[in-house]
Amino acid sequence: MRVNPSMKVIGSFFSLALLFFLFGCAGHQPLPQEASLWVYKAKSPAMKTVGKWAPAFAVYGHAKPYNRIGRPTVRPKSNGEDIYIDTRHPVVYFLRRSFSTAKATYTNLIYRVHFPEVPFSLIPFNLTAGNNVGLLVVVTLDADNLPVLVTTVHTCGCYKAIVPTQYLPKKDYPKDWNGEVLDVYGERLPPLLKFPAVSKPRILVSLRPEVHRVMNLEIRDDRDFLQPPFRIIPMKIAPMSNLEHLPDGNGTTSLYYTKGVMKGHVKGSIKPLETLLLSLPSMDLFIGSDKDYADPSTTGTPFYTSLKPWRREDSDMWDFARFLNYWGWRL
Repeated sequence: MRVNPSMKVIGSFFSLALLFFLFGCAGHQPLPQEASLWVYKAKSPAMKTVGKWAPAFAVYGHAKPYNRIGRPTVRPKSNGEDIYIDTRHPVVYFLRRSFSTAKATYTNLIYRVHFPEVPFSLIPFNLTAGNNVGLLVVVTLDADNLPVLVTTVHTCGCYKAIVPTQYLPKKDYPKDWNGEVLDVYGERLPPLLKFPAVSKPRILVSLRPEVHRVMNLEIRDDRDFLQPPFRIIPMKIAPMSNLEHLPDGNGTTSLYYTKGVMKGHVKGSIKPLETLLLSLPSMDLFIGSDKDYADPSTTGTPFYTSLKPWRREDSDMWDFARFLNYWGWRL
């Protein structure tokens, strides 16, 4: 069978892109030795369900400002505005959305946090170096309000991981699911999350310093955080819509560009290394730039999770049923 030369070129580009991703995830530095493990944990809000399933975030290297969770904030400039992450006021933003499949209706509780930056580094190579970076954690509840999936992804759409819990029926798993540890570009995550029989279980998301990659997911008793080695940093919890109305001294402005070629992307979040190395194979000049999690028909920017340009729509997390189907889940 003859192979179309153009397909060879496309295949070469994707092989190159994969190599860059793998290289950017290799060579993790040892975790810093710290007497305490700092955990960002949301204060209990009036919305009981949102607060109940809000994840806690364990951060290593908390002494470095770029490893801290903060609040997107506007700093006026003479020639415009400058948005940065104020780590003195950590916030987790939430959005509740429902989706339906042929089998059932589910509720997604979507949690979003932001960090000041991924610092530039050659050794290890921080491919995702850039400012105002973010992370999403999506907790999917079934009709009985039990968590059946926990999905994590950076707000650029990269490093996606979908982890089932013991409440998801086996018939809804991908056909090729084998129960092995998940290898997410060098990070090894559990293939299954089991909720213990405790009154207040809490999802704990452990983050690698500098790059903020999810390096572990586990379920802890909420009371665990009251004793060493944990040190709690309280986070406020706020609607995700607040990110579209950041106070700027004269009114409000959005965290996201609302017009132009970068519409739907986080202001100040261009990733120069990813743009240089991956924009051609991905056919996206702003590959790696963090995005709004919203309807792409409004933002113009799909929250895609596959590098394949022809799979942008299928892998877009906004249509969560289609997204799960694309990645093999059969809910």
